Amino acid sequence: MTHFLPKVLYITKGNHKSLIAMLFLFILISGLEVFGTGMISPFIAVAINPDAIKNISWLNLIYTQMNFNSEQQFLIVLGSLVIIAFYLKSFLAFNAQKAVFKFSFGLKRELSCKLLKAYIQAPYSYHLRINSATLIQNLINTTDDVSIGIVSTFLTFISNTIIFLALMLLLIKTNALALILIAILLLISFGLLYPMKDRLARWNKGKFHAYGEMIRITNHGLGSLKETRVIGCESYFEHQMEEQSDIFAKTTTLASAYSNLPRFVLEPLMMSFLIGFTFLFISLNRDETQSLTGVLGIFALASVRLLPTVGNLISAINVMRSNSYSLDKLFFDLKDLEKEKLITKVDFTNHSHSLSPKKNQQKFQFLEQVVLDHLTFQYPNTTRNILEEISLSIRKGESIGLIGKSGSGKTTLVDVILGLFNPQVGDIKVDGVSVYSNLRAWQNMLGYVPQSIFLIDDTLERNIAFGVPAHLIDQNRLKKAIEMAQLSQVVEQLPEGVKTIVGEQGVLLSGGQRQRVGIARVLYHEREILIFDEATAALDTETEYLITEATKALAGSKTIIIIAHRLSTIEHCDCIYELEQGRILKSGSYQEVIAGR
Repeated sequence: MTHFLPKVLYITKGNHKSLIAMLFLFILISGLEVFGTGMISPFIAVAINPDAIKNISWLNLIYTQMNFNSEQQFLIVLGSLVIIAFYLKSFLAFNAQKAVFKFSFGLKRELSCKLLKAYIQAPYSYHLRINSATLIQNLINTTDDVSIGIVSTFLTFISNTIIFLALMLLLIKTNALALILIAILLLISFGLLYPMKDRLARWNKGKFHAYGEMIRITNHGLGSLKETRVIGCESYFEHQMEEQSDIFAKTTTLASAYSNLPRFVLEPLMMSFLIGFTFLFISLNRDETQSLTGVLGIFALASVRLLPTVGNLISAINVMRSNSYSLDKLFFDLKDLEKEKLITKVDFTNHSHSLSPKKNQQKFQFLEQVVLDHLTFQYPNTTRNILEEISLSIRKGESIGLIGKSGSGKTTLVDVILGLFNPQVGDIKVDGVSVYSNLRAWQNMLGYVPQSIFLIDDTLERNIAFGVPAHLIDQNRLKKAIEMAQLSQVVEQLPEGVKTIVGEQGVLLSGGQRQRVGIARVLYHEREILIFDEATAALDTETEYLITEATKALAGSKTIIIIAHRLSTIEHCDCIYELEQGRILKSGSYQEVIAGR
């Protein structure tokens, strides 16, 4: 428990009041459990022999002080108290279980939301070093293992521990010999089951890795479906999935089955104890066999109640051990995100997951020019400069082109301009103000059109107004963006216009149409500076011409940066910059730069 408790308290920070409330509820339930169980013995004793009222001092005190008319009336009251105690206990136990489920699934919701928010806002370099399958697994599977497999089980463990201790106190008062025998029995049970600890941890680790591999294989297989079909390597992914599914099925089966082993071990042991205790009691108390009935009654009921309680305790320990790898993974992941200042503290009381509109819409005042001032950049954990002393200026409404061989630094320069990477040296300024004073305001000015446009499996309308809730989409802005991106004719040909579902990654649209959707997207969001990252590289000549014409139509009204694959796409640019090995080799008009190549 010392291994789990600090991590559970860290992960549930912000919800400790709920934990304390549940703890008090568990104590109340255990009190009712002991009261109801403890009243069984006097009830049986009085039912068999009414004179027991006089022999048991506290019963006699109640009987005389309450002025009962008869032993039968007293017996009815005793029985009623037992019934009320068990009904009330069951009612509270149900609500306690409901509270545990609500807490655990609510925690999963909060963990998933917090992690997604952190991952989305994480530095671009963070995503370059971590496989997306790992992030998906953390969001869906690991949060489930922790919230249900650890936290919910931990709360159940606490509840059962309180009940167990309360029942043990009752048994101490009833018969010390029986308590010693039960203690020996429990020690034997723990001794038999303790060796399973390492196996459970190993099986869960295998299950965790297999599940992650299944996500990765699915991403690869379905993400490259066209290439997979053409090459004919479907069996490669099928074999990988079968292999990892086998590991997952085997390890999950073993972990789940052996986590429930305790109750199957404890049941015959407990029955052996009851029979053995009966013989032992008779042999040691031959003259008091009448008292055996009451003692056995309470021990039988306590044992029946102890059986599932102890079984649940050991099962809970095994379940938590089997999910300990997931707990460690999530705990250290949250710590890393906290270190990156993506999660300032793990506090799940705040249910607001969106940025304020004011922060989201804030922009720099851009009246004159953007200046890149001696930018030098190298990737984390490397020593080679990918960009070195890059300086250029872009006037408002101007179009510039970036050309150069593969590896010259064009895309990295755009990534720095987009704010995905921060340069080690240099600055980017808008009208003399550093963009790093408010990076979000700078990014709110930028529109990015990559070579491969990401489209969601939704309507054309929601792909253009990307990230905007359906009820907040501005139809006038949408129409204007469609017209400026020369997409009107495409919309007219679609069966349901802008309400047409375009399919996953826009499979129902052509390559050129997808690019124009990308242009319409940045125009809908009214971005002042548009960046085209080899946006026409994968298109045929005719479609490239249409996209280039759409780009030309924006010249003057928008500030445009184009990474060129084909020189014809930047012929209209006001200035061309040629990069080589991270430096600007040449700059000037199209004729000045291209003529000398």
